[in-house]
Amino acid sequence: MTRQMSAQMQQCIDMCNQCHNMCERMMSYCMEMGGDQMVRMGMMMISCADMCRMCADMMMRCSSMKADREMLAMCARMCEMCADMCMKCAEMARAMNDPGLDEAADMMMRCAEACRAMTPEAMMQSA
Repeated sequence: MTRQMSAQMQQCIDMCNQCHNMCERMMSYCMEMGGDQMVRMGMMMISCADMCRMCADMMMRCSSMKADREMLAMCARMCEMCADMCMKCAEMARAMNDPGLDEAADMMMRCAEACRAMTPEAMMQSA
């Protein structure tokens, strides 16, 4: 039996997917720019993209099964880790002083905010 996903959870999944896509694009941008700093930034973008995808996937699984309280708590912890990754990557991107990376940093900050709001209670609210 499936449980209806909360609107807040759906918004967080959407934000994680958007952030994943943006990080993938920016990874290519960083690698094309070259230089040690940009290559490191590109590697960080890969990690952020992976974390966002994993977080979105886990939220989808939690919502598609009748997840118990323990599983929802694990999903919320995954969201916290994703938020931490997005914040770290955003800080690094801002330090690069590159307008394209500033836009990416804004997206990562929005994703971090959405992920930090994901508590087991928020995941259980009805749509």
